[in-house]
Amino acid sequence: MRILLVDDDEISLAITQNALCEAGHEVGVALNGRDGLELMRTNPCRIVISDWEMPEMNGLELCRAIRAADLPSYTYIILLTSRGSTQDVVDGMSAGADDFITKPFEPEELRVRIRAGERVLSLETRDMAIFAMAKLADSRDPETGAHLDRIRSYARILADELANHEEFRDEIDADFIEMIYATSPLHDIGKIGIPDSVLLNPGRLTDEEFDIMKTHTTIGAETLDAAIHQYFGVDFLLMARDIALTHHERYDGTGYPRGLAGEDIPLCGRIVSVADVYDALRSKRVYKESFSQHIARDIILEGRGTQFDPRFVDAFVARSDDITETHDRFAESAMASHAG
Repeated sequence: MRILLVDDDEISLAITQNALCEAGHEVGVALNGRDGLELMRTNPCRIVISDWEMPEMNGLELCRAIRAADLPSYTYIILLTSRGSTQDVVDGMSAGADDFITKPFEPEELRVRIRAGERVLSLETRDMAIFAMAKLADSRDPETGAHLDRIRSYARILADELANHEEFRDEIDADFIEMIYATSPLHDIGKIGIPDSVLLNPGRLTDEEFDIMKTHTTIGAETLDAAIHQYFGVDFLLMARDIALTHHERYDGTGYPRGLAGEDIPLCGRIVSVADVYDALRSKRVYKESFSQHIARDIILEGRGTQFDPRFVDAFVARSDDITETHDRFAESAMASHAG
């Protein structure tokens, strides 16, 4: 794994670089935070090891800049420092550092810390695998476009808004938000088991066809349940299963497949329900044109307390600007791709 090493002390830099190269890592180097940030923008590294005290841009400033940058993947940051007070740790973690190594340190300690970082970064690989699985099912429907990307973005926005509400603070934290972003693309994984004659029907479905289509919720849940039995206790699989099963339930109990109502519907399922319906409203289909943001918003509002949890509709309204911006960004990206 490629590592960026940032340190203004050239002797320390050479010693650490040598230790990393001996451990089999490809190492890039920079003598200050500003140069390190520029290297990250042109050739991103998954792990950054930075001294705290440096000219031009110190380690804390580099941490903040990396976290604010639009990088393609998560960067694991280790700060090298002679500081060791509780406040220093708080300051470093608040700036975005993932780990600390106190100077002087042994090369073996550094190698162990890097292995810990690699384990964390492997979780992102897990998320990529989840998305690839979801894409496999989604690829059978030629009209979905960036549906999965939009769904997970809308779900994250809604969860982030709900996290600010006192009643959800014990349930929705940073880990929940990250997990719903990762697992919401699996909401329609069960469509892999729906016959082409139904799934690819360009018109409105008959009652019989719709009954078949509704089984994608249970097929998805059963598929993910099989994985849960093999990897018991893996939280993201549990959330993915709940989303797949319940994202078509309605708050008033008239949804499917189980007719759950109110808070009997898992929190993640209620969030993805709003995201999924909104995306369907904004998307063009053979049998319908795409609805404007204004019309889609009104339809979501009409479902407050019947189709959707009222609090989640309120969260949708509160973040409607962010949701609209997300929709427009993906639409512009699709237009640019087609033009190219």
